[in-house]
Amino acid sequence: MVVRYPLSEGRLVLRVDSDWERNLEPVAVRDGNTFAFEWPAQQPFGYFKPVIVGVGPDRWSVGANYLALHGPSSSVYPYFEAHARCAECEVREITDTSGRVVQRFRAFYPPGYFENTLQRFPVLYMQDGQNLFFPGEAFGGAHWRIAETLTVLESMNAIRQVIVVGLYAEEREVAYTMPGYVDYGRQLVESVKPAIDRDYRTLTAPAATAVMGSSLGGVVSLHLAWQYPEVFGMAACLSSTFGWRDDLRERIALQAQRPIRIYLDSGWPGDNYEATRAMHALLVSRGYRDGHNLDYLAFPQAQHNEGHWAMRVHIPFQQFFGEARHADA
Repeated sequence: MVVRYPLSEGRLVLRVDSDWERNLEPVAVRDGNTFAFEWPAQQPFGYFKPVIVGVGPDRWSVGANYLALHGPSSSVYPYFEAHARCAECEVREITDTSGRVVQRFRAFYPPGYFENTLQRFPVLYMQDGQNLFFPGEAFGGAHWRIAETLTVLESMNAIRQVIVVGLYAEEREVAYTMPGYVDYGRQLVESVKPAIDRDYRTLTAPAATAVMGSSLGGVVSLHLAWQYPEVFGMAACLSSTFGWRDDLRERIALQAQRPIRIYLDSGWPGDNYEATRAMHALLVSRGYRDGHNLDYLAFPQAQHNEGHWAMRVHIPFQQFFGEARHADA
């Protein structure tokens, strides 16, 4: 396993669950910030913590224990100071060369972002940013609990850490439907994504860039990935209103398959269940394969609201950013 941290003093060791008191020293150190360790036990799994020793009291990394599994695993990027800064609390603006505001957004970046500067992150762009983080600004007072869900998934060692950009649309029924989503998509590709990649430590490839939304937000998310597969490699579309003021069915039926992964879901009864089933069938007819580049789920009794989307948003997070899909030794 590999631990990456910009160590300035002391030694970086591991403590493992077979003996939390004994230091496990690295077998190799590269560039002073990349530490390779050999797992001591032959068990199928175990837990460990990076610890800095040799400069005063031992400093254990903050957060849940890391899970070690036999076989390929992702690099670990620990941090050792409590993360007190609220990343998603600030509403930010992106302007064009004339100073005109082209997009407002909130950005959630993972704990330890400012301490361990070695890590770069995949990015998820989410529609309806006002509904993602805080009940006070969310529709009906219910939000998607994005920060809370990410915290739990990371504690489970279930996903890679990810930056989430919650986008605010001034007029969502214009920006998320035809023809308005043409200009909206161009704005995201030409202005918003370059600004995010400039200001944050992002992974910029389409394989590390996703879009997600619900209802009309799901429609525009599929439009974005279909129109710009060289930018957005994944699209999650929850309870999407396919067929209402969009031309997606016609384009998908006539145009070449895009190299993107698509997640579709809906509740039942209602909740755009039939429209989502029809879109899934169309994508399958065009060569998309379930479990490969397409995922579809239906949720009995699930309703068309933020509370129900919050309960299942962990699924596309795991499909797109799951550790099992991105082991890099």
